[in-house]
Amino acid sequence: MSESPLSRQPEPYADPYRTGVLLGLVLLASFVLAGRGLGASGAFASAAASAAKVAAPAATQNNAYFAAHLGDGLLHDWLFVEVIGVMLGGLISAWLAGRIAVRVEHGPRIGVRTRLVSATAGGAVMGVGAVIARGCTSGQALTGGALLSVGSWLFVGGAFAAAYVVALVTRRSWT
Repeated sequence: MSESPLSRQPEPYADPYRTGVLLGLVLLASFVLAGRGLGASGAFASAAASAAKVAAPAATQNNAYFAAHLGDGLLHDWLFVEVIGVMLGGLISAWLAGRIAVRVEHGPRIGVRTRLVSATAGGAVMGVGAVIARGCTSGQALTGGALLSVGSWLFVGGAFAAAYVVALVTRRSWT
């Protein structure tokens, strides 16, 4: 009888170099098969436009931002389907690795509430940044970087520099 993934020790994390190569191959396949790169923020814009269309159809059509993001429906939107696939793939991967659990990862010096508030604030800042930059981290770094976009490479450098500074400031929370 096979052992359930939930009842065993978690598998070790994947090798980052092998995973990076596989991610590059996924990006290449995305260009070849779909004619588009990877990204995520466009999916949220499409979902927001679809929700706005249900709540206030006339106002949505008169709003240039929402009108630009309305398509033939969410299941016809490449980025929306991509994000659903990423979520399902992550869930399946976590299940197979025995890592599914309801818990909040946090360091010994911060509580669950502080961790959740910090994560929410960080996510909101990233979301605003994605709107200002006209693309999310995955779109800017992966797709833009693969296309050798100077702006994307500047973004990647800035993102790594900002992450380093934030890590220096917050590392005491995790040790």
